[in-house]
Amino acid sequence: MTGWQTLLYKEILRFWKVGFQTVAAPVLTALLYLMIFGHVLQDHVKVYDTLSYTAFLVPGLVMMSVLQNAFANSSSSIVQSKIMGSLVFVLLTPLSHWSWFVAYVGSSIVRGLVVGAGVLVVTTLFAHLSFVAPLWILVFAVLGAAMLGSLGLIAGLWAEKFDQMAAFQNFVIMPMTFLSGVFYSIHSLPAFWQGISHLNPFFYMIDGFRYGFFGVSDVSPWLSLGIVGAALAVVGSIAVHLLRIGYKIRG
Repeated sequence: MTGWQTLLYKEILRFWKVGFQTVAAPVLTALLYLMIFGHVLQDHVKVYDTLSYTAFLVPGLVMMSVLQNAFANSSSSIVQSKIMGSLVFVLLTPLSHWSWFVAYVGSSIVRGLVVGAGVLVVTTLFAHLSFVAPLWILVFAVLGAAMLGSLGLIAGLWAEKFDQMAAFQNFVIMPMTFLSGVFYSIHSLPAFWQGISHLNPFFYMIDGFRYGFFGVSDVSPWLSLGIVGAALAVVGSIAVHLLRIGYKIRG
């Protein structure tokens, strides 16, 4: 195995060894969201005319799980390695900054997709889903996980302790995720808040992902693809640059 493949394998093994915490727990959380919101709002919220609210909710919960777990994977790995002092063993290797980026973001994509698949399998027991455009589902899942993995890498490099990483997740990632249309269609919002939602790149990830299931969305999937791709390019470039200069990991 080459260097980046070894590091990728190590990062995948890191979260897989504690799969009950890193995979099973997020699946259970998403299931609880579905049971609570689906039960309370099923008969009160209508979206896309013929689509039930529970069915509408499932793709949002799947994508939310993908994004949150992709971010948690790379950010927690970097911070934990910095605090425990084990990051020095990776620094001693002749790995390039691109190898670091591919390994950490790649493992985040794997974790996000594994958790997302688990959520999808469990939640489809409660709602009937169609798969109108499977390729769109895969594309947005991978791009979303890659972007959040890159963002987690940035947060992990910036944070010097778990409190700072938790603050980043609670005050940036969580609000942007919950205000991205996971639990509602933005067409149900007043015009002002619809405009605010259009500034949130997480909205385009979830809306494009949902399009792959039902063939309908709040905006064009091509527009969503362009915005998500541009956001990934920006965030990924920042992460690669920070790795190249050794931000907060080299003296």
